[in-house]
Amino acid sequence: MQRQFDDVLLGSIELFCLAAEAGSFTAAANQAGVTPAAVSRSVARLEQRLGVRLFVRSTRSIRLTEGGSAYYEECRAALGLLAEAERRVSGAQSEPSGTLRISVPTTYGHYRLLPLLPAFRAQYPLIRLEIQISNQNVDLHEERFDFAVRFRAQPESRMVARHLEDAALVVIAHPDYLKRAGTPRTLDDLARHECIEFDLPSTGRPIPWLFRDGGHDLEYHAHGNFRCADDVLGGVALARAGGGLFQTYRFIVEEDLAAGRLVEVLGSYAGRSRPVSLMFPHGKTLPSRARVFIDFLIATLAHSSTPRKSDVRAATVPADRRPD
Repeated sequence: MQRQFDDVLLGSIELFCLAAEAGSFTAAANQAGVTPAAVSRSVARLEQRLGVRLFVRSTRSIRLTEGGSAYYEECRAALGLLAEAERRVSGAQSEPSGTLRISVPTTYGHYRLLPLLPAFRAQYPLIRLEIQISNQNVDLHEERFDFAVRFRAQPESRMVARHLEDAALVVIAHPDYLKRAGTPRTLDDLARHECIEFDLPSTGRPIPWLFRDGGHDLEYHAHGNFRCADDVLGGVALARAGGGLFQTYRFIVEEDLAAGRLVEVLGSYAGRSRPVSLMFPHGKTLPSRARVFIDFLIATLAHSSTPRKSDVRAATVPADRRPD
C-alpha cells in the first residue's frame, strides 16, 4: 500500500475537525494544546492540498463552507473509525467513552428518556450526554447529533429507525369538567364536548384522535375552542385545568389517572398507539458508546409499563414510504 498521509497531514485533519466543532481557531488550539497560529497553518495546508476553501473567516468567527462541511463529515467519520479500531484492538471497548448528542421531544424527554439516563450514566460513567429537548426536528448530519427520538417514524432514506416502543393513547378529562359537561359514551358524543385540538408541528394541521372500535381503527377530527401547537403538554395542562377533553400519551398522565386528578373516558374505544423510534445515520459504523446506548434503551423499555412491540428491529424506511 502506498503511503498517502504523513503525520503532519493527519495532525492537520484533527486540528481542522477541532476547529469545525469549536467554531474557533483559538478554542481548537486550547483543546489541542497548540497555538492558534498552528491551527491556522494546518487549515491552510489542507486548503492548499485540496484546492478548496474550508472556512469562511471573519475577525470574530469562522464557519464551514459547503465543501468544508462535506469534508468535515468524512474526516470526522474516518477519525472515529480509527479511534474505534484502536479501542477494539486494545480491548478498551469494554469501557465506552466520549460524548453522545441526543435530540428528543419534550414529552418523551421529560416522561420517558431523562428519568432513564442517570442509570445509564451509572453503568457507563465515561460517557457524556448532551440532550436537546425540543419539538423541532433536527438534521442529524448538519447539526451533528448522534441520535434523535421521534414519534411516527419518518426517517429519510439515509437514516435508520430503531423501534423503541409503542406509546399508548388515552382520552382524559378533569372530574370537574365531566360533572359540568357529562361523560361521553360514544364517539358521536364528542360533537357536544369541548375537545382540545393539537397541531402536529411537522404539518401545522390538527392531529386526529385515534380510536379502535370492534377491531377497526378509526380517526376522529376533534373540534373545540382550544387549539395548542408545538407542545402536547399544553393540551394536557388545559385538560388538568378543566378545559375539556384531550387525547394524549398514557405515560404522561398515568400518575394523574391513578390519583384521580384526571379521568379516562371512552375506554371502550382505546387500544391505539404511536410508535417511538430512535433515529441515527445510515451506513455509519457506530462507536461502542452509541451501541451500548441503543442496547440500554431497548432493554430498559422492554421492562417498562408502556406497551411496546416484541419485534424490535433496525430498519431503513424508504423516503417514498414515509407516513404523513
